[in-house]
Amino acid sequence: MTDIKKGLAGVTVDETAVSKVNPETNSLLYRGYPVQELAATQPFEAVAFLLWNGELPDAEQLAALRRVERQHRALADDVRAAIDLLPTSAHPMDEVRTAVSVIGARETAGISNVMDAVGTPEENLERSIRLWAQLPAVVAYGQRRRRGEDLVAPRDDLDYAANFLWMTFGEEICTRAEVADPVEATGTGSAPGPSTGSGSSAGAPDPVVVDAFNRSMILYAEHSFNASTFTARVIASTLSDLYSAVVGAIGALKGPLHGGANEAVLHVFTEIGSAENVGPWLDAALAEKRKIMGFGHRVYKRGDSRVPTMKAALDTLVAHYDRPDVAALYDALESQFVERKGIYPNLDYPSGPAYDLMGFDTLTFTPLFVAARVTGWTAHIREQQASNALIRPLSFYVGPDERHVEGYVPDAADVEAQERPEEAAS
Repeated sequence: MTDIKKGLAGVTVDETAVSKVNPETNSLLYRGYPVQELAATQPFEAVAFLLWNGELPDAEQLAALRRVERQHRALADDVRAAIDLLPTSAHPMDEVRTAVSVIGARETAGISNVMDAVGTPEENLERSIRLWAQLPAVVAYGQRRRRGEDLVAPRDDLDYAANFLWMTFGEEICTRAEVADPVEATGTGSAPGPSTGSGSSAGAPDPVVVDAFNRSMILYAEHSFNASTFTARVIASTLSDLYSAVVGAIGALKGPLHGGANEAVLHVFTEIGSAENVGPWLDAALAEKRKIMGFGHRVYKRGDSRVPTMKAALDTLVAHYDRPDVAALYDALESQFVERKGIYPNLDYPSGPAYDLMGFDTLTFTPLFVAARVTGWTAHIREQQASNALIRPLSFYVGPDERHVEGYVPDAADVEAQERPEEAAS
């Protein structure tokens, strides 16, 4: 009988130099570097350079990348118009998917031969950088639009993480003394709306929040052949363009069994309410056989190696905003779930409450994942293109045996096709 690996579990389909999980140290490695070391020492721009080029940048290379990134930060008029066509009740992932389609259509306009759309390695590196630079504006505008707030222009004097926060919150991220109230089930926080000023004369975003956000972006940037990355590689293997591959990856990431889990974690926290309610809530959830989001991982067997770094970032935010209630709920649910099920948290578990403390709406959490993971996706797309083979697995058929429509008489072409010799392997 055919040995079927549901979900391709345990199947090695290709090789990659982008990242791996080292089972001996339980560490996620980006191009050989443990991600916790990168998160502790590097700006996100340097990690993006590493994923695309294989080595960390020197000062000149980092400066050059930052110059290009800052040239493409602004939200283009056509992209904004496309987003504005969507109802504000649309999920933000649909906004991001639409925006990337518009960006891709513009970038590849004029290419009349479908064989040319794939692009050269140099063209696709440039496309990767431009797309990465534009996504923060897309995500930030989406949240502000749903809150009824105006667009905030980017600032050239801020690095990637600080500018992302600035475009999302404006001056509020520079002066905010309190975190937004806990989100409701709708995923919309009740914080006052940020002001819309821009320019280098404004204050700098809160360094504590910038550091925590930078670390989260690095931790989410790459994770080998996960569902969305594999989706991107499958699309790239057809010689489709980079933007189509990213759009497909966004669709995969939207699912709650993948990127949508960080959003689901906050819904769980909101449902539980406080640490005192964890025991009864967990009793009921386990009795109902509910899937508890934020725990378990297909790859890790001793817990997600990214969690300690993100939990440390969460702890700094808890202290910064004086929210011991968040820490108490987090610790209570983790300890009781691990004790009962022996399953540890994954990265989505600490990142959900961390993004909430920063002031992001729950619905924005997965788009933040996109903004980070686009670096890993595009690194894999370029790697796939460099040594390509069309990804086309087989399936094991379990439907009816061959049968025929009553009265059908095959013509000569049908008979000839059935009897011709097998073609040579391509």
